[in-house]
Amino acid sequence: MRWMVLLIAISAGLGTFAGEPDLAREQRMAEQIVDAIFDGEPMELESGAHRFLAILTEAESAKGTVVILHGRGFHPDWETVVQPLRIGLTKHGWNTLSIQLPVLHKAAKYYDYVDVFPHAVPRIEAALDFARQQTPEGKVVVLAHSCGTHMAHHWIMHRESNPSTTFDAYVGIGMGATDYGQKMVEPFPLAKIAVPVFDVFGEKDYPAVLRLAEQRLQLIGLAGNTKSAQQGIPGATHYFQGHEDQLTEVVGQWLDTL
Repeated sequence: MRWMVLLIAISAGLGTFAGEPDLAREQRMAEQIVDAIFDGEPMELESGAHRFLAILTEAESAKGTVVILHGRGFHPDWETVVQPLRIGLTKHGWNTLSIQLPVLHKAAKYYDYVDVFPHAVPRIEAALDFARQQTPEGKVVVLAHSCGTHMAHHWIMHRESNPSTTFDAYVGIGMGATDYGQKMVEPFPLAKIAVPVFDVFGEKDYPAVLRLAEQRLQLIGLAGNTKSAQQGIPGATHYFQGHEDQLTEVVGQWLDTL
């Protein structure tokens, strides 16, 4: 099958160096999830030296494509947040393209992941290029959750390296999440994002996400896009267990305003 060769070859005992993603772990996750995907088409996308897993889920008469960036250490069919959105948003008329972001070992913390943020940049650009090809007349939206927002923000701050890559809106879910005692290394770039921004978080989200909500709203306001908004979801935690339908509906309704 097409998805079998996803990554560059890795010697059995090579291991992962500081600042390098764990490609072997990515491949193991891909092998575990692909055969269980019933909604959507698993595929390979290329980013420089290697290929990575992506899942395209198509809607009828799509308005555009939502590129989904998962949270820390997970995968593009993660059953919490990612899978409900990648399937549910098709019912709102959007294709979704959920991609594999760089991962590290299971015990890795936020500060460990900062070093691999640059590895997410070519993956995001490859995904956006593919999304634009799929729906050339439609909009392309970046949707990120948790650590995926940190990677998206790193890309946004460094996107001058590929000015031809564009997006039409940004949805950040659970922005600002870090580990206890670890502060954000890179600031929110929200004031520099001219396209519409939707800031979503749970009422019972992580303390840092809640504490920084006012700052995020101010930065979004500085950007001046009238379609931008911020919304908390009552009763929801950072992972939205039991609130998946509500999260999908909230995001879908905002996308309808674009």
